[in-house]
Amino acid sequence: MNIRPTSGEYGGDFGKYINRVPDGNIFEILTRQLSENTEFLSGLTETQAGHRYAPGKWSLKEVIGHVIDNERIMAYRLLRIARGDRTPLPGYDENALMEGSSFDELPWSAVLEDYAAVRRATLTLLEGLREDAWSRLGVANNAELSAKALAYIIAGHEIHHLGVIRERYLD
Repeated sequence: MNIRPTSGEYGGDFGKYINRVPDGNIFEILTRQLSENTEFLSGLTETQAGHRYAPGKWSLKEVIGHVIDNERIMAYRLLRIARGDRTPLPGYDENALMEGSSFDELPWSAVLEDYAAVRRATLTLLEGLREDAWSRLGVANNAELSAKALAYIIAGHEIHHLGVIRERYLD
């Protein structure tokens, strides 16, 4: 899929993630992210992964955990919308999800395996989509979205958080 979502394919604040994604085939972009970010993150130590850049902020493990949680949720939304389910889907509270998580208790290697497993699952979902499924619209978090927009949101959300990691977590 080489065609970016138009502004009519997403609402709310989702454009801030979609606009971060470079031009190109979204499947290839997501595949490249898996490879490049796994390599980058695998080079970090357990100590770096547990680092918080300020009191009350998530650890680096938790930031990647949030990326994982978000991708699971966005891929679920993508599945429902791509299959033609127009049932409105709710938003989610990222802080509540983090409070209920165990990312900080897991070894860094386990967090990275979870990240890779979720991305591989997203890629297999995208591989199986029919061409017409990409443009189907549904509602999530009170915003109309296409399946295509959700794939871009997954990629752009990860770009955003990897930027935060590089700027604030790695001195």
